[in-house]
Amino acid sequence: MLFELVAKAFIVSLSTLKIKKNNTMDEKIKLPENVMLIDVAFLNFAIQDLRLYFEEVLHRELQVIDFSQLICFFALDADYKEEPASTQVLMIYDSSSTVLEHCTPSDLKTQLDGAAFNSQWGEFAFASVPTAEMTNRADLFTDLLQIVLNSSDVKRVIVLSYNDEYGEEITPLLQKDHGKEVVQFRMQESDQPLGYRWEMLPYPIMQALGIRGDELK
Repeated sequence: MLFELVAKAFIVSLSTLKIKKNNTMDEKIKLPENVMLIDVAFLNFAIQDLRLYFEEVLHRELQVIDFSQLICFFALDADYKEEPASTQVLMIYDSSSTVLEHCTPSDLKTQLDGAAFNSQWGEFAFASVPTAEMTNRADLFTDLLQIVLNSSDVKRVIVLSYNDEYGEEITPLLQKDHGKEVVQFRMQESDQPLGYRWEMLPYPIMQALGIRGDELK
């Protein structure tokens, strides 16, 4: 499944994501019904870890990930229905994670920021949100998540957060009843019940890397 990325205006204007000195953010943001929040450093870690492991196990080089295809695999695992709806994909990154590892397209600034693609589940629009010198990645992700969870426009939130770094801040936010469907992708099962839905991140990444089920028998 290959989708051509096309440049278009953001659904979320990054000019409205103004971080104030106290690290709070403007909450008057118009959002679509579906929002994905992706910590690029975490996604890079997961892709690199799985790629290295399975290339050794399968004794072959794995394919470069079509990022639009991976996004669709996330949507499938989050139980998207075949009723077209807009999805905003917010990709939070810092100076150490400006590109998506082993993906195409990969450059968050020049290739993905402001791009979009259409699928059977509707349009997916990308916005790359850098930390710059204003805040760190954990605080930016947490602030954005709070805005999304508090938005009356949003019905479904899909979260790829770096839990080893700031999971203690993210988990209580996701456990609150915001009247939304919440799906978190994780590398492994939590030691304690979470109280919200989660899915295994390795499965969609393995699909996107071209790993076949019969190879794992």
